[in-house]
Amino acid sequence: MKMTRQRAAVASALAGLDGFTSAQALHDALRHDGKSVGLTTVYRHLQALAEAGAVDVLRTADGETVYRACARDEHHHHLVCRSCGATVEVTGPAVETWAEAIAAEHGYRDVSHTLEVFGTCASCG
Repeated sequence: MKMTRQRAAVASALAGLDGFTSAQALHDALRHDGKSVGLTTVYRHLQALAEAGAVDVLRTADGETVYRACARDEHHHHLVCRSCGATVEVTGPAVETWAEAIAAEHGYRDVSHTLEVFGTCASCG
């Protein structure tokens, strides 16, 4: 993936954040830092970074798509607190086995998936 000035600005801004953020909030942060990147460009670069595996993408319980710099190189899933948004990256070998089996059962190949598990963390109890 070619790293343009704008893509680098989006990736850098995202890496500087602690949690998941929306494209709109990231765009606002870039503008606040004096970076001239349009909202459509932010969305486009976030999508490209996600496809390259450099960005985690999560759809919140209310349907909003949020992003964060990937902390793991390998495939993983997320455990997300509904209250505070705290997120834990988890592996799920049983999920991987199930996804492959169900795909094979229906004649699908080259399967991918995402999984987010929502609950309430111990801090929000």
